[in-house]
Amino acid sequence: MTPSSALPRQVVIREVGLRDGLQIIPRTVPTAAKLEWIRDAYAAGQREMEVGSFVPARLLPQLADTAELVAFAKTLPGLKTSVLVPNLKGAERAMECQADLMLLPLSASHAHSLANLHKTPDQVIEEIARIRDARDACGSRTCIEVGISTAFGCTLQGRVEPSEVARLVKAAIDAGAEAVSLADTVGYADPAMVRSLFEAVLPIAGDKLNCGHFHDTRGLGMANVYAALELGVSRFDACMAGIGGCPHAPGASGNVATEDLAYMLASMGIETGQDFDALLALRQKVASWLEGETLHGTLWRAGLPKTMKQEQPA
Repeated sequence: MTPSSALPRQVVIREVGLRDGLQIIPRTVPTAAKLEWIRDAYAAGQREMEVGSFVPARLLPQLADTAELVAFAKTLPGLKTSVLVPNLKGAERAMECQADLMLLPLSASHAHSLANLHKTPDQVIEEIARIRDARDACGSRTCIEVGISTAFGCTLQGRVEPSEVARLVKAAIDAGAEAVSLADTVGYADPAMVRSLFEAVLPIAGDKLNCGHFHDTRGLGMANVYAALELGVSRFDACMAGIGGCPHAPGASGNVATEDLAYMLASMGIETGQDFDALLALRQKVASWLEGETLHGTLWRAGLPKTMKQEQPA
């Protein structure tokens, strides 16, 4: 099957399970298992992964081995390695490790911003400018992406005005962001909201708006991905087994499942480079490492349809 001319022919799926997925789970997955996760995901065809976050270990001990994971990921040819950084100190560690990309969270919700980073959104903008200056001064090649979290609403604040999202996108780009993503952190979005907000922001950000981050909290994650696809967005975050959430956004459970997203796109003829058998084998491992935790997704239970199996290369 070939995709509609209105849809991208290729899509990048950034696996964020090792950061967004694990940050909400109290247990600490052994570093050896995380390295196996990266290795198996790479073998399954994934070429962009968010492997951790440079935050104080006392806050998120689950992610304390991020530097080691970056170092390993950097040995895999063609793998783009990203990390989340909350401030300049975290950005400096990301640059020291030569991460390919650092994701800076900027909440469109004032209440969430204070809860998550103890800063107002405009104070975060000032930090982004300092990070860009520091990056340029040291000659680092680490790309700066700003993720606009709670862009579609917030469990703490409620409604987030689209005009505020647009203002913050422009401010982030003016401060030095090289890429911007919109995140439905709490699973409030629907396809109409996604289309409306992306249409409002695209004229401001242009091709710098290149990623969608959707939670499946209320079962609309895939529909929201499709709405963004129709506007030409061709890069999406996803978590193996649909894990993930934000510690400072109550009820924000479950990212779009990597394996389900890869299936939906392949079913529509959109290339992702993913191997389904390898993805599902990795999902089984993740389930064993997270035994007792709530996992999500449907492909692992239903399997591929016979028509898809027939289309797979021999």
